[in-house]
This record gives sequence, structure tokens and C-alpha cells, in this order.
Amino acid sequence: MSVATDAGPRVVVADDQTLVRGGFRLILGAAGIAVVAEAADGREAVAAALRHRPDVVLMDIRMPEMDGLEATRRILAAARDGDGPRIIMLTTFDLDQYVYAALSAGASGFLLKDVSPEHLVAAVRLVRCGDALLAPSITRRLVERFAPRAAGAGGAGLAALTPRELEVLGLVARGLSNAELAAALTLSEATVKTHVARILAKLQLRDRVQAVVLAYETGLVSPGGLC
Repeated sequence: MSVATDAGPRVVVADDQTLVRGGFRLILGAAGIAVVAEAADGREAVAAALRHRPDVVLMDIRMPEMDGLEATRRILAAARDGDGPRIIMLTTFDLDQYVYAALSAGASGFLLKDVSPEHLVAAVRLVRCGDALLAPSITRRLVERFAPRAAGAGGAGLAALTPRELEVLGLVARGLSNAELAAALTLSEATVKTHVARILAKLQLRDRVQAVVLAYETGLVSPGGLC
């Protein structure tokens, strides 16, 4: 049993496979990250998240009773003032048909179930700090396969952004990190972080993942424009 600390993330692991839950618990516990509850299906995941109020939920997509997508929606809908947990989707396949929908619903990223222990621990800590877990290669493949093809739909929602902020959002949507953004725009990383924070605030988005989704849904960038 892992021991919770004031500084460490508190995690709920939701997966219908006992071995997967147990393995993640051991990995996270060894890194000083407390697994406060386990869930074998979506309904249990929702109940555990509401009861324990974890920082992060590791959520399997395909589960009985209720899948991870619906569980994610319910958990985040129940959150008050954006104080809900960060949700990392777990999948066996890196192009699971539900992943894009999960990100649209508010998940902060996803991991394959065969993730290395080091990557799992790093991912939990990353999203707990408010960042998003979505590598550029994953962004490209997700968008190319699953993003809506109706370019320009909802573009009025971007009207609040300045030309510079639109430029930053377009580069974020292509998967650039803050360091890469700074180099591309000849800005300091601190300035880039300020731009990203203002974009999220103006568009009322939780994190960079939702910014990526919105950029494609509004037609600011398109799958064909990805390199």
C-alpha cells in the first residue's frame, strides 16, 4: 500500500483487468505516488473519483458497465469550477477510435498500457501540474484519422484572440513544445507560457490538449497542413 504525501499526486486507477491495476499501483507506489482507489468499470471509476477527489485518474477506455469515455464526461461534469481531476486515458491501441472523443471530453492525454514505468510516473506528475500529455506524433495521427473535416466550423470562437495568440495556437496545434515555440517565434519561454495561458483563459479551455482539439475543429489548422 502506497503512502500519501502532501506533495505527491493522488491517483485512481480504473481498468477492468486486475493485473493492470495491480501493476500500476506497484509502479506508482514505488515512486511515492498514492493510489487512493481502484475501479473495475466506469461506474466504479466515477464513484471513486467523486469520493476520493484524486489529482489524476488513469482511465481505461474499454470497460464493462460504462466505458471510460462516458466515465470521463461524468467526472468532469461533476467538477466544480474546473477543480476536477486530470484524466489520462489508457488504451491498448495508439489509434483507438475513442481517444479523440475522450480528448474532446476533457481528458488531458492518453497512454498505451505497455507504457514504461518511468513514462507512467512522469505522465502522472506532468498532468497533475496542469500540463497535457500528447506527443506531436500522436497529435498528427489522431487528427488525421479522427478530427472533424468541416474546416471553419465555429471559427468565431477564436475572435477573442490577438493575431499573435492565433499564431501561437496554430503552432501548439502542430505539437510544438514551449521551447520550440520560443525558438520559432524568437520569444522567451516565459513569454510563450504567458501567451498560452492567455489563450486557455480566453477560450475557457482546461489545457493544451483542448486547445489542439479546438484548433482543428475551428479550421485554424487542418490535418493536411501537418508535416
